[in-house]
Amino acid sequence: MLATLGVATVLCMLVSIMSKRISPLVALIALPIIAALLGGFGLQTSGFIITGIKNVAPVVGMFVFAILFFGIMTDAGMLDPIIDRILKRVGTRPTRIVMGTALLALLVHLDGSGAVTFLVTIPAMLPLYTRLGMDKRILACVTAMAAGVNFLPWTGPVLRSSAALHVPVADLFQPLIPVQIVGLIFVFACAYWLGRREERRLGLGRDALDVTPHQRVLTDAERELRKPRLFWPNLLLTLVVMG
Repeated sequence: MLATLGVATVLCMLVSIMSKRISPLVALIALPIIAALLGGFGLQTSGFIITGIKNVAPVVGMFVFAILFFGIMTDAGMLDPIIDRILKRVGTRPTRIVMGTALLALLVHLDGSGAVTFLVTIPAMLPLYTRLGMDKRILACVTAMAAGVNFLPWTGPVLRSSAALHVPVADLFQPLIPVQIVGLIFVFACAYWLGRREERRLGLGRDALDVTPHQRVLTDAERELRKPRLFWPNLLLTLVVMG
């Protein structure tokens, strides 16, 4: 009975959110409470709410911190020299471009947000793919693979697993480090293979291209927030926080 009620509650939440009949926040709060009352739990529902908050509070705290911290560092321009160096180093060789895409996506994914990873990586690398006639699906594929490794303890899958299993993030993540290393090697191996395949498809040799490397253009609002003089202090602070 309870299992049926739980499945029905999840389905109601999905339908109400996807049909835009109820806002996600209201659906995720109101519908489970209604289901608990229908299940006959009465005032015990408040205990469920408190227990749930206690279980997910550490996970939410880490996730919010990661987004805020790395968002601020990105606005301050900490990643700018790294991104510019990657764009300069990849030049116009498809193999380097695809591998540079993977590296850039990994760096941007420091905040654990997949959306930010795509919003930064795609605009930075897309002009190169377009200019050289490279398959844009490779850009999406490599970016998704790099973000999918989730090589940090505050990425979404790790946090959700920690909340569901009631296991501290550190205890869950540390045994996975060897697996993460294998995943990173696989991502760069795939990126190299895809880049070489593009070179053969386009008929481009190592020295066949003579195109000016892509230069990023920042908006006035982005330039106003940049603090290039604080790059090394910000980088040191980030390494300490990650450590």
